[in-house]
Amino acid sequence: MHFFKILFILTIALPYSLLSQTVAFNNPIAEKRADPWVYKADDSIYYLIATVPEYDKIVLRKSKSINGLREAEEKIIWLKHDKGMMGHHIWAPELHKIDGKWYIYFAAGEAENIWNIRMWVLSNSSADPMEGEWVEEGQIKTQKESFSLDATTFEHDEKRYLIWAQNVRGGEHGTALVLSEMKDPTTLTGVEVVITEPEFSWERMKYNVNEGPAVIKQNGKIFVTYSASATNENYCLGLLWIDENANLLDINNWHKSPAPVFYTNEDLKRYGPGHNSFTISEDGKNIIMIYHARDYKGIKGHELSDPNRATRARVVKWTASGFPDFMQKEGD
Repeated sequence: MHFFKILFILTIALPYSLLSQTVAFNNPIAEKRADPWVYKADDSIYYLIATVPEYDKIVLRKSKSINGLREAEEKIIWLKHDKGMMGHHIWAPELHKIDGKWYIYFAAGEAENIWNIRMWVLSNSSADPMEGEWVEEGQIKTQKESFSLDATTFEHDEKRYLIWAQNVRGGEHGTALVLSEMKDPTTLTGVEVVITEPEFSWERMKYNVNEGPAVIKQNGKIFVTYSASATNENYCLGLLWIDENANLLDINNWHKSPAPVFYTNEDLKRYGPGHNSFTISEDGKNIIMIYHARDYKGIKGHELSDPNRATRARVVKWTASGFPDFMQKEGD
């Protein structure tokens, strides 16, 4: 195929009739929170973790409902280093529970070289990730030492995988998405396969970007959404998919939509939607997409200096052919 982004895997099979926009969200559910990740724990508690506009810390909030996250008390659980690695650009944290232990995957630059960004991991053995001690597990080492971010992990057929964004070609080529199997929650093993890199014009607006992967496992397929282009009004979602019985590490098994599946809608004042994650509604009947967007287009200065990417939630529908429908023309 052509050159061909995750979160936790949803393995339930829901009929199309149940997947309508019947859940009302008090959007935005978090102001000034970008790259949002919502994790629904086994006790049905929701945790929200996201990028803060200061890029200097990791914060966490919890609630019994998705709407409740809006007013939930937020706790700072980790601060950037004053110097050296993990000293700048603290981006896109994700919260996962693996074998009874909490992990946070995040990107961080170097205090003295802020674009020297790599992927890092924290862990916590506490039952509640808002409590206990977060331990620095170190960097996720990739075969190529280069700009890397947006790590997300999932399990399939008793194997754990990581997908992340990385500059694999150097220079101005931007970021591609890379997939590899994991030996444990902090260590890659085996081949590292590029499953998508920017090839279409909508992936190359201002910057050449494929990043922010998120996964749904549904209807016999593994779907991977990812974000493309600069984080202004051009930011948007693309879609990859693969048969769940296929070899995930064979790039020939991956398929890619030639057009974005969720993007700016000026009529709805939804600009630059992207860097999404997925969770499940309180009643277990709907898959919910969590994403960020702005409600205006005119950004003053660099887009990364604008703090107003806000976290939003919306129900995912499914087409008759079993593909996700992100309802581009519908509001939240």
